[in-house]
Amino acid sequence: MMYDENLVAPIRQDLTRVGFRELRTGAEVDAALPGNKGTTMVVVNSVCGCSARMARPAVRYAIEHSTARPDHLATVFAGQDAEATERARSYFIGYPPSSPSIALLKDGKLVYFMERWQIEGRAADAIAADLIAAIETHCTPKG
Repeated sequence: MMYDENLVAPIRQDLTRVGFRELRTGAEVDAALPGNKGTTMVVVNSVCGCSARMARPAVRYAIEHSTARPDHLATVFAGQDAEATERARSYFIGYPPSSPSIALLKDGKLVYFMERWQIEGRAADAIAADLIAAIETHCTPKG
């Protein structure tokens, strides 16, 4: 379902204002994900009620408060940028489509994936705690 861009713009900005790069086409996804050396966090953003409303602040908190940080931050928007979302999901081998969802790739290979069912019904701080643990396991320490 496509939503008016006036509604979607602030939702997109929840992540782009903290450094996430929006990937809006399949070509942008293919240029970014497999070629990135180091770690890449990919957030499949969405408009869907409580799950996405908890995922975005959890991601922002985890990025800001972890002792490590992914080398690259990217986001695709399910329901808005369908081609980019479908292409990003092709890198999440072994997982069905899920939005919102959060992936960590290391040198283009999936090393961590949080599905919607792991987000839905949980508070942002609990989601952030899981993300911080994954970031600190797979990413380079800050500084």
